[in-house]
Amino acid sequence: MNRQTTFFRHPCKALCILAPLATLCLLSQLAVSASFTRPEQLIDATRAFLEHEVTDYLQRSQIEARHEIELNRLDPRLRLAACDQELTTRLESPAQPVGRGTVRVSCEGTSPWSVFVPAQVHLFREVIVARRPLARESVVELADVTLAERDVGLLTQGYLTSFDQVLGNKITRSALPDQVLPPTYLSAAEVVRKGDQVVISAKNSTINVRMPGEALSDGALGSQIRVKNQRSGRTIKARVTGAGQVEVAM
Repeated sequence: MNRQTTFFRHPCKALCILAPLATLCLLSQLAVSASFTRPEQLIDATRAFLEHEVTDYLQRSQIEARHEIELNRLDPRLRLAACDQELTTRLESPAQPVGRGTVRVSCEGTSPWSVFVPAQVHLFREVIVARRPLARESVVELADVTLAERDVGLLTQGYLTSFDQVLGNKITRSALPDQVLPPTYLSAAEVVRKGDQVVISAKNSTINVRMPGEALSDGALGSQIRVKNQRSGRTIKARVTGAGQVEVAM
């Protein structure tokens, strides 16, 4: 009891004893840390790699977009031998650095190893969304749609980025306001309806014949439909070339 009392009555002596112990402890921790590759090094290598890959992808694709990289936290207990070479990185999946993926970080030194780091690249682009409720079979007008920023890595059905891709097309499924319109929601609108009176054109390099006809089915621009030749009474197949216009090959 007296020894303990005497010890704490002299703080300078206590500090002199504790300071070397703290230094030894710190040096020991640093030595252990230096013998392993820390999880933070893997995260830094993965982030630098993805930044380069995304920038290169956007330049090659000529895409205007902003991006954010999200990396999952690695287990702090991870113990990998310190690498005596620069770490190598490779995109394991998917093929392009967009959405959820995995990066392989490897050491190719004297103590080789590899670890897979999960990541997610958020790529934000301006895409076509519905401005108001759109009914099935309705034809898209400019007042029906607008552009809004979305993370395209989450748009598994695809997306459209230009008004030209949607205007004048027909909605195949109803859509709600602010809903992204993927390509599967659109089809070419019919410019010829069943029962319409049409002009049938038959031509080659020297002959151009025109005759009246009647559409026997609906048809979008470029589609093949059945048409009745009103002069001969025969039913033929013709390609829709415009409103009230069809063409047959000679």
